[in-house]
Amino acid sequence: MSTADMLGDFGYAVIEASSGEEALSLLRGNEPFDLLVTDHLMPGLSGTDLAREVRAARPLTPVLLVSGYAETEGVDPDLPRLTKPFRKDELAVSRAQLTPAT
Repeated sequence: MSTADMLGDFGYAVIEASSGEEALSLLRGNEPFDLLVTDHLMPGLSGTDLAREVRAARPLTPVLLVSGYAETEGVDPDLPRLTKPFRKDELAVSRAQLTPAT
């Protein structure tokens, strides 16, 4: 089950972006959103870099970084992280623990 489907089941209206650059374009276009869930490894901009951009522009937006890799090289240690593969209940717990960046 995809992350977008899981978030939809939690009641979120999900906006998917195919890259970090596309997500930044949505951000700069003032697309409203309450939560950012991003993969760490993406073409071009990493999820960590995207999270930094979002936190700079919208500091109260909670961010969750998803990664299938055990190593944390290049990952901001302050970012909440969920390791793939994960189940819906694990995503729910991670989402519930998110707090706005300060």
